[in-house]
Amino acid sequence: MAVLVIANFALPSLHLVLWSAIGYASVGAILLGIHLHKPRRRAPWLLLAGAVACFITGDLIADVLTRLLHRSGFPSLADAFYLTVYVLIAAAMVWLYRLGVVRRDLGGLFDAITLTAGLGLLSYIFLIRPYVDNPGLSTLDRSISIAYPLADIVVLLVGARLIASVRLNTAVGLLAAGGIGLLSSDVGYGLHQLAGGWATGGPVDIGWAAFYVLWGVAALHPSMRQLTEPQVQRGFEERLGRLLLLGMSLFIAPIVLFVEMRGGRVRDAAAIAAVSALLSGLVLLRLGRAVRAQRLTVQRERRLRSAGAALLMATDTDAVARTVHAAVAELLPPGRSYAVALGPALETKVSMPYTSTLDPAVAAKLGAFEVALCCPLALADGRAAERALYVASDEVVLVGLQEAAQILATQAAMALERIALGEEVGRRNSEAYFRTLVLNTADVILIVGDDDLVRYASPSAQALFGSDLVDRPLPAAFADESAAEVARRLTEVRTGDNDRPGKDLQVTGPDERPALVEATFRDLRGEPTVRGVVVTLRDVTERSRLQAELYQRATFDALTGLPNREVFLTRVQEAVASGAETGATVGVLIVELDDFKVVNDTFGHGAGDALLVAVGQRLTEALRAVDGSYGAAGTVARLGGDEFAALVRRAGTSADVERVAERVLQSFTAPFELAHGTVGATASIGVSTTAEAATAQELLRHADLAVYVAKDAGRDRWRRFESSLHSAVVERHKLRADLDRAIADRAFLLHFQPIVTLADDRTRGFEALVRWDHPTRGMVSPDEFISVAEESGLIVPLGAWVLTNAITAAAQWRIAYPDEEIYVSVNVSARQFRTPDFAQWVLAEIDRMGLPPGGLLLEMTESLLLHDDGEVTGELAALRQAGVRIAIDDFGTGFSSLSYLRRLPVDVLKLDKSFIDTVVSSTEQHAVVDMIVQLARILKLQVVAEGVETAAERDLLVTMGCDHGQGYLFSKPLSYGDASQWLSQDASGPQRGGRTAA
Repeated sequence: MAVLVIANFALPSLHLVLWSAIGYASVGAILLGIHLHKPRRRAPWLLLAGAVACFITGDLIADVLTRLLHRSGFPSLADAFYLTVYVLIAAAMVWLYRLGVVRRDLGGLFDAITLTAGLGLLSYIFLIRPYVDNPGLSTLDRSISIAYPLADIVVLLVGARLIASVRLNTAVGLLAAGGIGLLSSDVGYGLHQLAGGWATGGPVDIGWAAFYVLWGVAALHPSMRQLTEPQVQRGFEERLGRLLLLGMSLFIAPIVLFVEMRGGRVRDAAAIAAVSALLSGLVLLRLGRAVRAQRLTVQRERRLRSAGAALLMATDTDAVARTVHAAVAELLPPGRSYAVALGPALETKVSMPYTSTLDPAVAAKLGAFEVALCCPLALADGRAAERALYVASDEVVLVGLQEAAQILATQAAMALERIALGEEVGRRNSEAYFRTLVLNTADVILIVGDDDLVRYASPSAQALFGSDLVDRPLPAAFADESAAEVARRLTEVRTGDNDRPGKDLQVTGPDERPALVEATFRDLRGEPTVRGVVVTLRDVTERSRLQAELYQRATFDALTGLPNREVFLTRVQEAVASGAETGATVGVLIVELDDFKVVNDTFGHGAGDALLVAVGQRLTEALRAVDGSYGAAGTVARLGGDEFAALVRRAGTSADVERVAERVLQSFTAPFELAHGTVGATASIGVSTTAEAATAQELLRHADLAVYVAKDAGRDRWRRFESSLHSAVVERHKLRADLDRAIADRAFLLHFQPIVTLADDRTRGFEALVRWDHPTRGMVSPDEFISVAEESGLIVPLGAWVLTNAITAAAQWRIAYPDEEIYVSVNVSARQFRTPDFAQWVLAEIDRMGLPPGGLLLEMTESLLLHDDGEVTGELAALRQAGVRIAIDDFGTGFSSLSYLRRLPVDVLKLDKSFIDTVVSSTEQHAVVDMIVQLARILKLQVVAEGVETAAERDLLVTMGCDHGQGYLFSKPLSYGDASQWLSQDASGPQRGGRTAA
């Protein structure tokens, strides 16, 4: 490249060829340097190569246009390549700055801006303003002409920022010199262009030639790799040359102002003022940074003093590591991720190695960070450090932590040295106490000779064996079942084998008390002070007892003594594996008690626990009774709560497993005699066999599904798993998910069925009935989704929505028809009643809508009253005291009892449709309904007959004295609009059957 430069100036006629060769040789040199030295990050150097390539390409295009084609080279395609050069150079400089090899201090940025501002003012005066003021240039010519000096200013800024921050080396100096050559030639070219005297081959080309040559050499020099390598940075020092350069930059604006004033006209006052203001601001920022740096230094020193104090209190290596870790966290900027480790030292000085090159144990602790800061734990006496402090984090953070980490490492080294000295002193002192420890230890220490006789026994041997062991054969001191084991282990250690401890050894202590001991045998016959086999015995009797107790608790149910779920699953797995080999059928029964909560609520939890114990015993007896009849019955386990399981290990067929389930179900026929009294209980049983399942998990899952179906079918029965059950359960779960979304979206409809006075067909109220128009299923029956809502708890938000909308409708009807005193009847579930403050919420809703309390009738089922624990009664009393009426829905279908009719606050009985359907055709049903109506009259309760569909049913109910009825004879459920129209017709006094909505 040097030869080409000399030839270029010596042979002007070959300028085009030689100059192009210089530029592309520079590109090749940069690419070769990247290939040879393999920097950690190649992208910045590739950007520099691209910048040089664009520059020489622009030169080539310009020379071809001017020299060969004799056309103007400005503006042209060459300008696009020239301007791209500065973009690539700026990007490369910024990238090198961001790689972490620089000091990220704002001082370097302020200094770079200061220098750039001063030189930028000169560039504006001599290079930019002449183009701005030149009226002969087009907008494009003027823009491109101004872009060049502006690009030089940007390159100067990022270049000065990089040079001010990196650790200087040969490659950095070559890049800086080449950059100065580039900027100098650009300035010279601009001035010659303004003067109209530019020609190639002149002195201006020297700067560009230096740019090509020096950047190529910089890439070829090995120091180029250091620009992208993590390095230890020394403290920032203000150098005299740097301060002089900054001072000269500060005086540029005043000098320019002075020169223009002497010339009689200040043409650049605005630019001078702007630059002066900028420089003043930079000076203030520089001072502020110095103050902040001093404050941070004080904080760092305070944290290091605190860490030093904590290290003085550390008593072991782990404490030192924890203290160092906490100190690093304090020294790092908040929110930065990091890792700390103590490990073997790699170097004698502070360094920043790659994490992958460190000891594997240290690298594992440092995680995925690429670079770590290594600070050897060296002492002031000059001894080489054996360990080092490693801190891994972002490179920028590590550069700022270097000095503080080195100080912290020195403090940690002193702490570790102090601990090591203390341990050595302790070790030497411990030798003096060894005899005292041996004489007073609870462990038994024996020395046995080659003849198996005990030559020495510590005093604790007397307490364990009850007699003196000296001169007795050691095997004879143990129980018969352990004597051979002791002899075997003595022989093995004497032949050089490692001691192989077996199970605990048994000894017979004082008063014939058996004990278990843990033994260790060591051959120390080569030790002059011992010359025998040292046997150490530790009494583990209590530990073994606790282990057995813990095993019992971990594997068996504490209440019933039956195996728990984990043990049961293991035994099912073993049975399945055995059945696969023998071809036997394995069955699993899941047994769940029906209405177990009723027992707890009625008799108390003590009775519930006693019932669970009795159920476990009865299940065990039932399986023992069928063992061998239908296959080998196996484990009975309690899975949790009121859920039990039974395993049939080897059944001939699935029918045999079903017979076992039938036998187990029959065992619940007899009541359970408990201390709390006689308790009857039934169970629902789910059955699964290996005919439908291949693994233990599938057997349990299938049995769970089957017991779910058994409960849904009415309880007190068993069901065997079938493939259709899984589909039904999946479908039910899907319905539940759809129901959840429908409640969130309020995708329900509320219909109203009129409740009329049977004597005159006048409307007294409406029963609110919820409807669900499913987007894909169509209209879903309440019988399908209400049970799902009850099981999942979704009935609470759904019921709240129904109540709110029903109260709103009733309030609006009261306003529209004040003389009718219309009420609305709403079904309420047990879950709703047990919602905290349910009564207060209902009263607040009717008060908010302005509905009189008598305008709301709440319906409940008999089962809710039967299982009432006092909470529901309290809520009912509060509602009824406020004026809300209460009805028993489907009366007569559940556990009807005169007792709760007398003691509960009830206003209305609703006869179930099943009574009304046969009241005309059945004399027995007629008598039952008549009795209920008369009973209601005696108790002063109103009766509403549900499902009235014929005139004969209505007339018969009237003769019995039934007050009200509802059903398709009068009207089907109506939408809110149709119900309002119904009321309008009713208020106008139509004849019976004349309503259009019926």
